[in-house]
Amino acid sequence: MGAMEDATRVLVMPPTTSKNGTPRAHRAPKHAGELRRKIEERRARVGVIGLGYVGLPLVELFAGQGFPVLGLDIDATKVERLEAGQSYIGHIASERVAALRGSGLFAATSDFGRLVEVDAVLICVPTPLGTHHEPDLTAVINTGRTIGRHLRPGQLVVLESTTYPGTTRDVLRPELESGGLEAGCDFFLAYSPEREDPGNPTFSAANIPKVVGGWDETSGELARVLYEAVVPRVVPVSSSEAAEACKILENTYRAVNIALVNELKVVFERMGIDVWEVIDAARTKPFGFQAFYPGPGLGGHCIPIDPFYLTWVARRYGMHTRFIELAGEINTAMPHYVLERLMTALNDRGKPLKGSRVLVLGAAYKPNVDDCRESPAVELMELLQDRGAVVSYSDPHVPVLPPLRGHSIRLRSVPLTPEILAAQDCALVATDHARFDWDAIVRHSSLVVDTRGATRRIAGADRGKIVAA
Repeated sequence: MGAMEDATRVLVMPPTTSKNGTPRAHRAPKHAGELRRKIEERRARVGVIGLGYVGLPLVELFAGQGFPVLGLDIDATKVERLEAGQSYIGHIASERVAALRGSGLFAATSDFGRLVEVDAVLICVPTPLGTHHEPDLTAVINTGRTIGRHLRPGQLVVLESTTYPGTTRDVLRPELESGGLEAGCDFFLAYSPEREDPGNPTFSAANIPKVVGGWDETSGELARVLYEAVVPRVVPVSSSEAAEACKILENTYRAVNIALVNELKVVFERMGIDVWEVIDAARTKPFGFQAFYPGPGLGGHCIPIDPFYLTWVARRYGMHTRFIELAGEINTAMPHYVLERLMTALNDRGKPLKGSRVLVLGAAYKPNVDDCRESPAVELMELLQDRGAVVSYSDPHVPVLPPLRGHSIRLRSVPLTPEILAAQDCALVATDHARFDWDAIVRHSSLVVDTRGATRRIAGADRGKIVAA
């Protein structure tokens, strides 16, 4: 069966009988007491599969609370760097990785045969969209298949990757059970959505509540016990589907509200109203309003993707999520709106886009991180190149554009000097990093197209050279 066939299995509720026909209610789970004791005594070894922006903070979280941790990744380069005490994620300093290695509680490997050594397996692998905005669960399926080959009785498996309701039960579970062990009896299975916000100085894995839903009651309880050992609050829900739906709701809520302010930005610009001023005024209301901000499009691994997971699974139930799909259309169109504003600004100065030198400020999808996944800045660079512009970029967090799914552009960051700024026909603000000197950018540029409102409060700036987009 192919990966996408696996990913589109019909959603079902828990069977009333096990594979051998024994009523599930009469088959008491084995090993649960022993696993619970190991967790409570911090003797349980935790395996984390996928050592990226979600997995590495989890490693640090569990090891910091005294649990031995084994990190697993198919990328041997990542493993080598971690074993050497080096980080490859901008907001996680190498000193923190070196401290993990020095504690004796953390090791990294690409040998998945070592899964037999761990008591809990946390899956943090990518769940991108396919070419037609359908869920691509290839990494989840392959990881489940690999775990299934090494699964031993008494282990707990928790999926943290963002996905649609039913994935844990109907996609991951069959792969895990392919080796002959049964979920809820021989091993335990749960879902707990990752809530990592890279670069957020206030909230991290250590203080964000964890939602947990089990394939069955015992699995959910064991997952609750595991996470309660490392975070201040665990929120149990009735099933893995409820936990999966929770993550979809969280990010769909953000996506539709960002779409709202993006649409208002376009409308207010036509009306001669500053959308940033309006938002600043509205957010003074102490109730009933939460500020969201417009931009050049959505980025990151969750917000641009999760709503499409929901619309996809809704169609399998004969439902159409028109509101969510409209929000997706608005957000997806924003890079093209920015491009039109930039072209108009150049035309007003007697310059065509073709042949113009455009410096894109920021490649990451959000400020102060090095994460370029789904970044609208990258899409803007490609759109500009396709139309004949001479494109460069500057980002203090991204020295080289990494290989990105669906993109072929390859550039290196240029230094943000007065000479380089003066040589451009346009500086396009795509990401408002704190390390950018906005006064100098405006002073030395002939034209600034600002998608983030980064330059709006510069005192004494020549407003004639700044265009909001």
